[in-house]
Amino acid sequence: MEFLDPPFMQRALLAAVLVGVIAPAVGIYLVQRRQALMGDGIGHIAMTGVGLGFLLSTSPVWMATAVAVVGAVAMELIRWYGRTRGDIALAMLFYGGMAGGVLLINLSDTGSNANLTSYLFGSLSTVSTEDITAICLLAAFVLLVTLGLRRQLFAVSQDEEFARVTGLPVRALNLLVAVTAAVTVTVAMRVVGLLLVSALMVVPVAAAQQISRSFKVTFVLSVVIGTAVTLAGTVTSYYQDVPPGATIVLLAIAVFIGLTLLAAPLARRRARLGEASSEECTLEVPGSRPATDDLRV
Repeated sequence: MEFLDPPFMQRALLAAVLVGVIAPAVGIYLVQRRQALMGDGIGHIAMTGVGLGFLLSTSPVWMATAVAVVGAVAMELIRWYGRTRGDIALAMLFYGGMAGGVLLINLSDTGSNANLTSYLFGSLSTVSTEDITAICLLAAFVLLVTLGLRRQLFAVSQDEEFARVTGLPVRALNLLVAVTAAVTVTVAMRVVGLLLVSALMVVPVAAAQQISRSFKVTFVLSVVIGTAVTLAGTVTSYYQDVPPGATIVLLAIAVFIGLTLLAAPLARRRARLGEASSEECTLEVPGSRPATDDLRV
């Protein structure tokens, strides 16, 4: 347990646990809405916030959060009103965010391409006490939303028209999901990086869905998987000196593959049990009349 001795590893493990919990907690709603790549787009936009933070000598995490939230709201507005040209507007928003981040960080006196790389791919060893404070506050907001409004968010994610008929504020809830996803991206960027955060939001959910059909079980299982792979990836990066973000994502994909291989025989077994049950139900009971006799006039 020597990896717990260095203070930077203590901060890194705390950040990893928080990200492992909240990323799948938000990702499950994005997967239900078929917006699995939304986190990737927000990550591109958040790069401008990181660059702006270095340029203004403020916290890159908080500045990235502000810019990502504005970008997420803009993405939702484009989704509502963009129609046929919405994909072009989104592309310009994503690539403009990436280009803005590279430009601004190079214009700053304290920033460099090395700083930008740590935000793009994650750098747990550089997580500061200020970063931990910001991550804890933002993670608390994400958990409050994803757990406190889980029924409403699930209804909107499953069927917007039905949710609208039942009286739910669909547009407000959609905006809240987008804002929560933006906050999650900025929380996770210190752990897995802006370019890989979408994988941590989606892959644990996809892995959990291989062996679960219940939303509640999928939610819990995806959070367990997310926490496990972030902790395992952080410890592995400490001992093997490998990038933590890439290690975490590859571990998540390995879990997905393992559960997929496990799900196939389980599905066949359930199918055989279902066929056996149906055959038992159709057997004729001795001494009883066929059901068709009851239909005679």
